[in-house]
Amino acid sequence: MRFRPCIDLHEGVVKQIVGSTLTNESRMPDTNFVSSERSAADFAALYAGDNLPGGHVIKLGPGNDEAAAAALAAYPGGMHIGGGVTADNAGDWLDRGAAAVIVTSYVFSEGELNRDHLERVARVAGTEKLVLDLSCARRGDQYVVATDRWRNLTDFVVDRTNLEFLADYCCEFLVHATEREGKQAGIDGELVRLLGSESPIPTVYAGGISSMEDIETMNEQGGGQLNYTVGSALDIFGGSGVRYADLVNLNRD
Repeated sequence: MRFRPCIDLHEGVVKQIVGSTLTNESRMPDTNFVSSERSAADFAALYAGDNLPGGHVIKLGPGNDEAAAAALAAYPGGMHIGGGVTADNAGDWLDRGAAAVIVTSYVFSEGELNRDHLERVARVAGTEKLVLDLSCARRGDQYVVATDRWRNLTDFVVDRTNLEFLADYCCEFLVHATEREGKQAGIDGELVRLLGSESPIPTVYAGGISSMEDIETMNEQGGGQLNYTVGSALDIFGGSGVRYADLVNLNRD
């Protein structure tokens, strides 16, 4: 179980956003943190200096390409990138220094898995450099993939069969617990247990981590199988629940 750092970009600035408030409408999303001193490249350089590979840069809407490219240049080969990635631009982002590309809406569109798009982006990026973002929302007693800034639910159920199918096309899953993301409300224990027992490839969990106790609980309930990212609770993002230095030390240990 390892810490994977993040850089969430909105309008070119590093922010921590309550995910469910990010829409296509003109209103600004609810934010827990807006960086006034550190740029995306500054955060990436921090992660590089602390030897934290495999983190992700997520572009939340337009106006983020320049900042994202600067972050990749500050930590070449050290970070994944997501947000608007398709088969047409995946190769460009890899050429800019991304270790892998993260794809969601391009593969899951119009409420279902687009097999043609999945195969196309896997051919362009290569399975060893493709990460699938399975943002999970509850529907009844199951979890399904949510797309389009988590506003639309697909019919794609997150279970062992479907995870094993997708694992043939990618090297890793990034899973956001959409109902917990940005709320510092604790982890989604049921989702953690599902991923820990059913995912056949490395998986990063995101959503709700608010304390070191949450990380310990995730380790226990996920069987030590999941990596994790921390957003709004992290002190470098203005939080008070988790110290960045402690997570760096955990990775070193």
